[in-house]
Amino acid sequence: MLQLLMSPRTARTVRGLIGTLADAVRSVTNPAALVERQAEPAPVEPAGLYTTDDMPPLESIEAAALGYDLAADSARSADRAKRKHRKLLDRLPAGTYGSWLVRRVSSSRQTVDLDAVRVIFKTHGLGDVPMRDTAPSLRVERIDTPAAVETLTEVTV
Repeated sequence: MLQLLMSPRTARTVRGLIGTLADAVRSVTNPAALVERQAEPAPVEPAGLYTTDDMPPLESIEAAALGYDLAADSARSADRAKRKHRKLLDRLPAGTYGSWLVRRVSSSRQTVDLDAVRVIFKTHGLGDVPMRDTAPSLRVERIDTPAAVETLTEVTV
């Protein structure tokens, strides 16, 4: 019985119930705190954007957008191919297979252990762990504008 109460699944369930209870109490005592936590931040313009005077010619922008779009398509295709082949390779034990060596190596990347940071914050009564948004993603897509349609019509006629 004691093992059942000590299992990770039970601990997660208890933590979830405590979190729900804390939110319920907070909604009665300070309802604005729940809304403040969910508020969306205003979009931030990245630094280093072109000014009106420094803008490159439209042809350069269109060429860069086309190159970026083609490279993104190639990257997506390559990622799909890697995932397909990795399904087989991930299940192989380390070893030599024909002229290929399959092995696993430790990554040199490190990331913050958020569970440990949460424990430290809770122990010292510092509240929630502060988080920030990641950098905005660049999205480029082709659109049909009236000028582009007129240009296509003139060329094909």
